[in-house]
Amino acid sequence: MSLDAVLNRIDADLPESLERLMAFLRIPSISTDPAYKADCDKAADWLVADLTALGFDAAKRPTKGHPMVVAKSGGANGLLFYGHYDVQPVDPLELWKTPPFEPELQDTPNGQVIRARGASDDKGQLMTFVEACRAWNAVHGSLPAGLTLFFEGEEESGSPSLIPFMEENAAELKSEIALICDTSMVAPGVPSIASQLRGMLKDEFTIIGPKIDLHSGHYGGPGLNPLKEISRLIASFHDDEGRVAVEGFYEGVHEISDELRRQWEASGFDENAYLENAGYTQSSGEAGYSTLEQQWARPTLEVNGLWGGYMGAGTKTVIPSEAHCKITCRLVGDMDPAALRQKIRKHVEERLSPDAKVVWDQDLDGSPASVMDITRPEFEKARGALTDEWQREAVFCGMGGSIPIAGFFKEILGMESMLIGFANEDDAIHSPNEKYDVQSFHKGIRSWARVLAALQG
Repeated sequence: MSLDAVLNRIDADLPESLERLMAFLRIPSISTDPAYKADCDKAADWLVADLTALGFDAAKRPTKGHPMVVAKSGGANGLLFYGHYDVQPVDPLELWKTPPFEPELQDTPNGQVIRARGASDDKGQLMTFVEACRAWNAVHGSLPAGLTLFFEGEEESGSPSLIPFMEENAAELKSEIALICDTSMVAPGVPSIASQLRGMLKDEFTIIGPKIDLHSGHYGGPGLNPLKEISRLIASFHDDEGRVAVEGFYEGVHEISDELRRQWEASGFDENAYLENAGYTQSSGEAGYSTLEQQWARPTLEVNGLWGGYMGAGTKTVIPSEAHCKITCRLVGDMDPAALRQKIRKHVEERLSPDAKVVWDQDLDGSPASVMDITRPEFEKARGALTDEWQREAVFCGMGGSIPIAGFFKEILGMESMLIGFANEDDAIHSPNEKYDVQSFHKGIRSWARVLAALQG
């Protein structure tokens, strides 16, 4: 019955919860622009004041960049909840239909939304958990025991202070499991727990041919053209079925289980809408795998940039001296980024033509995929809680992108993470006119209350 009382309190207090979110959204906490440093401090202070009033032992913790906010409810560390209070820049400002830091409720054909920068990424999501704690405290007279809240102020600018802070404060932050809200639902109304995140490998290379740019009338034909050479090499990366043709590329890749495939197939994901949203008419990836499998559970090798020669107006009849290529790989399973980098470089070097030389960038990074242990009981308890709230089976999903914090929690703190968020794909995060559905905010608060009850039981 106490859970029902908490849920009823959430419903009754929704107008006040929205007002608190609006106040938070009015703070232009853009972390990447030094002009907003004071506003990032203000956002951290706002959180500390709100959490302290709620009953947490909360403090703003300095770093070399923007401060962290750490709050505790007392008791042995059980759950750590992570979010970030910084937001993306608003450019181009002229495309905003309303001022980005003057939040307002708007009616749309799909329901009421909160329109403002940071509404979805990540202030609205962060506040769903805080408001769940508020209702819990109002009903029980105390906060859930063993909670640590950890809010960052540099997520949108590369998190330069995050790893040093986590390493210096590992004993204080380490908990049984981490909860991360900076994510979305697989489809509208379909609650989701991300159970695997693809990793990332970056590389860049230059093909060098002649000593200088050459006149194509003098050397066209007998002279090796670096642009032709690099095009041939890039074409060798994939076979006709869309598979990566680099030897050993798929080492460490695992097939998904039949149960996970069933959940994905029943998730409500609209493949046609997904493709049409980008202007595609069909999927062009690895044959034999669904769009969701390709996006969440299969590795990729993509060409992200290709240039060389004359690129000005008109023409210039040269054979260029150099051609350049940027590539990235999304990694899954147990793929080793360092080993994969060597395999890709070997693939290129073994196929070089005489008179061609390759030079590799030496300063690019890589990170492995994160695969969560969903056999832990917390995952199924949380999935059950989300299913109860949304009256629709919650799914363990994958994520095509990378969320480094999940990997850091595992590497630095030895913690598994559950990624649970209530954003939708049309929230326009990082873009003009960002929004967060009021339903996502309201049911997100209720969802976290249910998850807390399930994990505290």
